[in-house]
Amino acid sequence: MAVLLHRLGHLAFRHRKLVLAIWLAVLAALIACVSVFGAKLDDRFTVPGTESQRALDTLGKTLPEASGASAQIVLTAPKGHHITDAVYRGTISHVVEEATKAPQVSAVVGPTVSGAVSADRTTAIVQVQYPVQRAEVHTASRDAIEDVASTATRDGLKTSVGGSVYGSNGVHVGPSEIIGVLVAVIVLVVTFGSLLAAGMALGPALIGVAVGLAGLLALSPALSISSTAVTLALMLGLAVGIDYVLFILTRHRQQLARGSSPQESVALATGTAGSAVVFAGSTVVIALSALSVIGIPFLTTMGLGAAAAVLVAVLAAITLVPALAGFAGAKLAPKPGSRAAQRAADPDGPAGKTTLGARWIQKVVAKPVLSALGVVGILVALALPAADLKLALPDNGAAAQGSTERKAYDTIGDEFGPGFNGPLLILTKTDHGSGEQSGTKVAQELQRFKGVKAVLPPQATEDPRQSVVQIIPESGPESSRTSQLVSDIRKAAPEIRDATGASVAVTGATAVNIDVSDRLSDSLLPFIAIVVGLSLVLLTIVFRSLVIPLKAAVGFLLSVGASLGLVVALFQWGWLADVFGIPHTGPVVSFLPIILIGVLFGLAMDYEVFLVSGMREEWVRTGRVRDSVTNGARHSVRVVTAAALIMFTVFAGFFPLDDPLIKPIAFALAVGVAIDALVVRLTLVPAVLALAGRHAWWLPKWLDKVLPDLDIEGTKLETEGTEPEQAASSRAGEPRPVS
Repeated sequence: MAVLLHRLGHLAFRHRKLVLAIWLAVLAALIACVSVFGAKLDDRFTVPGTESQRALDTLGKTLPEASGASAQIVLTAPKGHHITDAVYRGTISHVVEEATKAPQVSAVVGPTVSGAVSADRTTAIVQVQYPVQRAEVHTASRDAIEDVASTATRDGLKTSVGGSVYGSNGVHVGPSEIIGVLVAVIVLVVTFGSLLAAGMALGPALIGVAVGLAGLLALSPALSISSTAVTLALMLGLAVGIDYVLFILTRHRQQLARGSSPQESVALATGTAGSAVVFAGSTVVIALSALSVIGIPFLTTMGLGAAAAVLVAVLAAITLVPALAGFAGAKLAPKPGSRAAQRAADPDGPAGKTTLGARWIQKVVAKPVLSALGVVGILVALALPAADLKLALPDNGAAAQGSTERKAYDTIGDEFGPGFNGPLLILTKTDHGSGEQSGTKVAQELQRFKGVKAVLPPQATEDPRQSVVQIIPESGPESSRTSQLVSDIRKAAPEIRDATGASVAVTGATAVNIDVSDRLSDSLLPFIAIVVGLSLVLLTIVFRSLVIPLKAAVGFLLSVGASLGLVVALFQWGWLADVFGIPHTGPVVSFLPIILIGVLFGLAMDYEVFLVSGMREEWVRTGRVRDSVTNGARHSVRVVTAAALIMFTVFAGFFPLDDPLIKPIAFALAVGVAIDALVVRLTLVPAVLALAGRHAWWLPKWLDKVLPDLDIEGTKLETEGTEPEQAASSRAGEPRPVS
């Protein structure tokens, strides 16, 4: 692989104008596609094969308004008045009449028909039904409903609009994300000591992100791509894109400082550091693509979309970096006499030993037992809250404070009970007789279940054998009591059929969300096993060792556990929620753990390769245990730290968003990267290797013969026509595994 990438680096350098033109042409073509065909995002959460999804699909044919999105106009009378007062009846009738005229609306049910009037007669709900899903409801239709609601305020009513038509706000690029990029630029300037080098690191990453994002949006009219998938792709593409360019460019500048020609230097950097980038990127792509095996469409597109963004970032790093380096030439070399030049020219000298990172590694290795026990103890303590992890999909109760959907949600919960925000639909079907009559019998049976607050009369569908019964639970849609009620009804389905002659299926938005969360919970442990198993195999091949893969897997699990523990403490338990501006506490976003595992796995492998490869090189060269750890690690500490800081700032830039899906994911990824890079890789790894000594690099001979040689750091390059003296110089003191 290193040999092929070395040749690619040469080609990209020589044909730099063509390479840059191809990238810009692809970007322009994708932007044109988005402009012509538009971007159609689909935020539906579907679970093919589940009872709730099958019943919902059936209702889509026989009673579309029951399976489609809905809006709720919540009307509250002034203090001291009742919503049933004669003065407000005309207002409510006008609201119902005007809402019926809104685009796409199929039915409007007023409180006089549905009985949706609070017990104290201060609040009423006008229910608006759509025959389509939320993704297909036009913005103009939502605006029309909000305009209708606002007319009621002229008569003194307090109004808010909510319902399932509201949700994730889509792709976000705002001040916080821009600040994150600016912080990343500052980190790059400090790392390189050069504005030109910092710009060179940012340019390919931004072009890669733009291509990946435009490509995803261009596919959205043909594929079901959610707004969360696009935001996740933007987040990951930006973070890994900068990091991957950083690794290659750092190696290139080191070699320029030692006198290598610009062309040979960037080709060698692409072959060596680029090989590690391809390896790390491939692990991220594999882990994210593995989300497709879970069988949930929106999670599949989310994983594949993010994987595509990472793949584009890898391609940009190994082609655009050598191309743009060709334009810069020798200008990228550190200034003679600068600290960067001294570090590059004399990597084994005292300059390297005086860095903060080097001193930290020395302290860790000096007391490895204390360091290892301290890290494990802290991370285990942080991971303890994860034992109470509860998963669910957020609803409008997690929306930003002050938003109209949050106001409507809170008002309904306070006045009608939390279950009114998450009703369950029971689809009944009989083989003989009237569906509505059997539905009445089913409604009577459902009233006996624990957790049921109310059962509404059955509603007929276009199929005379069917009916729909609506249940109002006592608990909210995110509550475990609601999940238990769904489970109890499904378990009792045979008994209900015997008593009523009708089969029943629990469906509706709440039931679908419960099924999504259950499917993800069931998939979590198998997915962890796949990822950990993959890490063991890959690292055994790369480092020809058994201890290092085991240590890396344990460290990865500690990072994931600590990150999830912090997420539970903040988003579920509400610790410091006010400080961090968390608008709602409750169950964690159901797909967060799997996303975290997939992304953090690839990043952990990235840092592991760049850090441990230097230790491996020193061990092979000197045979001294602790010296190999300290001397090998200090060559990579600076770049790993910079990469982690960039990742952290980019992910943290998405945390201030009010999107209930993106905020916890951004937090989990930010703290996960910080913990894995700074605590696990730069503390636990050197401590464990110092304790393991010679055993850290042991591998049975029979296994060594069986495993393939990936050569991710280019030990075969000098046999393929590189400049021998430059190749030897560039490898001196640099991190690479030795087979």
